Amino acid sequence: MSEQTPTIATRMSRLAAEAPDRPAVSCEGRTITRRELDSASNRLARAYAELGVKQGDYVTIAVANSIEWVLATVAVWKLGATPQPLSPRMPDAEFEGLLDLKPRALLVGRADPRGVVPSVEAGFTGGPDLSDHPLPESVSPAWKSIASGGSTGRPKLIEAGGDSRYPADLVAMGMGNEPTDTQLVPVPLSHNTGFTSAAIALGTGQHLVLLPRFDPERFLRVITDYRVTYLTTVPTIMQRLLPVYHANPAAYDLSSLRRLWHVAAVCPPNVKEGWINLLGPDAVWELYGGTELQALTFISGGEWLTHRGSVGRVVSGEMKVLDDDGNECAPGVLGEIYMRPNPGSSPTYRYIGSTAKSLDGWDSLGDLGWFDAEGYLYLADRRVDMFTVGGRNVYPAEIENALAEHPAVLSSLVVGVPHEDLGQVPYALVHTEGAALSAEDVATFVAQRLADYKVPRTVEFVDAPLRDDAGKARRSAVRDEIIARLNA
Repeated sequence: MSEQTPTIATRMSRLAAEAPDRPAVSCEGRTITRRELDSASNRLARAYAELGVKQGDYVTIAVANSIEWVLATVAVWKLGATPQPLSPRMPDAEFEGLLDLKPRALLVGRADPRGVVPSVEAGFTGGPDLSDHPLPESVSPAWKSIASGGSTGRPKLIEAGGDSRYPADLVAMGMGNEPTDTQLVPVPLSHNTGFTSAAIALGTGQHLVLLPRFDPERFLRVITDYRVTYLTTVPTIMQRLLPVYHANPAAYDLSSLRRLWHVAAVCPPNVKEGWINLLGPDAVWELYGGTELQALTFISGGEWLTHRGSVGRVVSGEMKVLDDDGNECAPGVLGEIYMRPNPGSSPTYRYIGSTAKSLDGWDSLGDLGWFDAEGYLYLADRRVDMFTVGGRNVYPAEIENALAEHPAVLSSLVVGVPHEDLGQVPYALVHTEGAALSAEDVATFVAQRLADYKVPRTVEFVDAPLRDDAGKARRSAVRDEIIARLNA
C-alpha cells in the first residue's frame, strides 16, 4: 500500500471534519454522528494505551454487534494495533485455543479464561479526564485478523496481508458501494463478512446500521425505517426472511434496497430466485472467495438467470479446478478448486495456526466445483463434507437445496452417518416452525427431486436455526454428536 494512503482511522477523522453531524453508526434506535465517533474513539484509544496497548499489538474484541464494537475497533486502529474480533458466545475451550495462537495486549468484552490477558468490559470508556483530541497517525501492521476453523477444523487466525492503510474507497467502488449509502450489517461483526462490510462503510463515510442479533421482522423493519440501500448477507438469513416478508408484504418497504450481496455459502436456487423476483436481477449479487481473498468471483442476478447455480466468473486473482492427480479439469468436470492472487501482487493474508492445502503456490479451501465453457464457476460442496453412499458421492448442499424448496423448511443440515451395507447414508436435521411435517413427508419431497440414494434415511426435526447469523454450521461437530447418539 502506498505511503500516501491514509489509514482507515485517519480517513474517518477526515470524514468527521468534512461533515461532523452526519450519522456514522446506528444500532437499536441509537445513532452517533461522525464527530461523536471520532472524539469517543480518540478517548478510548488513550484509555487502551494507558492499559498498555501499543502499535503492533493484538486486541481481541469479543463484543456483540453494537456501537461499542465500532468504538473499540476504531480505537485499536488509532493506536496502530490489530483488531481481532471473536464471538462473545464462543465456548471457553475454543476461545482459549485461539488466544493461545498469538499474544494479546487486551481483551474487550470478555475475560481471559486462562487469567493471562487483561480485559475490560464492552462498555469501557476509561477515565473522564481523557482527551478527545486527534492522535498522531499510527499504522496497524494488519488491519484485521479473523478467526476460522476452516477446512481443517483446527482453529487459526487469518491475518490480513495489508496494513490499516486500507483502500476502502477502491474496494467499495468494486462492490458497487456509494459514499451516500446506508449500509445494513446483519451478520456478526466477528465474522469476516460483517467486519469487512463495516470497515468499508466506516472508511467511506456511509451510514452503518447494525443488527445486534438476527430477527426476521426486525431485519425487514430496519430496512424500511432507515431506508437501507446496501447490505451483504448470507443465504441462511435470506431463506428465513422470505416467508416473513410474504406473510405480510404491506408491512415492509424494501424499495430503497438497490444492492444485496450474498456470500459465505451456496444459496439454494429457489431462495436466490425469490430475492431476484423481489428486488430485481440488477440488485442481487453473489461473491465467492474465502477470508484469505486469494481470488474472487462475482455474478449479478441477471447473469445468474442465464447461468443458474453459478457463483460467477473470476474478477480478482486466479482459480483453477484440479482432479485428484493434480491435473486441470476440463469444463464441466468436477474437481477441487485452487486459487492464488495475481502473479506479482502482494500476499492477501497470513495464517497463524493451521494452514490451507497448497500446491505449487495455489491454495485450496476445500471446495469442490467445476467451470463451464464460458468460465462460470459452479460449486458442489466442501471435500470434507462430501460422503459416499454405496460408493457414490453425495454432496450435502444438493440435499439441503432440495429441502429448501419445501415451504415449511426454514433451514436444514445434512451429514453422512455410518451404515452397515452402504457405508454411509444421509441424515437430515430439519428446522421448521409450526408446520405439521413428518419424516415421511420430507423423504417423499426429496425423492421427487433427487436420486433415491440421496434421500435422507433419517429426518430429525429441530426447533432452532441450524446455522449462525453468518451462515456457518459446525457440520463435523453435528455429525460427531449424531453418531455418538446412534452408537448409544
